Amino acid sequence: MNRTDLQQLAEDRVADAKALLDAGRWSGASYLAGYAVECALKACLAKQTQRHDFPDKSLAQKALTHDLLELVDLAGLKLQLKLDGTPAANPQLGVNWQFAKDWSEKARCDQKLEAQARGLYEAVIDPITGVLPWIKLHW
Repeated sequence: MNRTDLQQLAEDRVADAKALLDAGRWSGASYLAGYAVECALKACLAKQTQRHDFPDKSLAQKALTHDLLELVDLAGLKLQLKLDGTPAANPQLGVNWQFAKDWSEKARCDQKLEAQARGLYEAVIDPITGVLPWIKLHW
């Protein structure tokens, strides 16, 4: 799987999340909105790999995580997110990240309420303050 594949997966999972929201399927929508963030962050990691270079084994193994906090760090975006999400820069991005960062792949087994699903989806996709548009600046 390459960077372009991961970018497309992020876009597809957001579209899937929207379809599930529209169908009243809150748990699936919430799971896929978070999964879109995971795919986008992994696209940022893939950007670090140079064509024809042998991948760093340690980084490759660490990248197999679903932990969004760890993926932001591995992608080298932790400080940038902190700076971009400040009250002076874009405080709502910081709020949205605080909401999205707690997503887990284990969410696929959780029951979510409509407000939870819509909240995560909006935190992910908002065109000005959303986590996904911010990640796209770096992928």
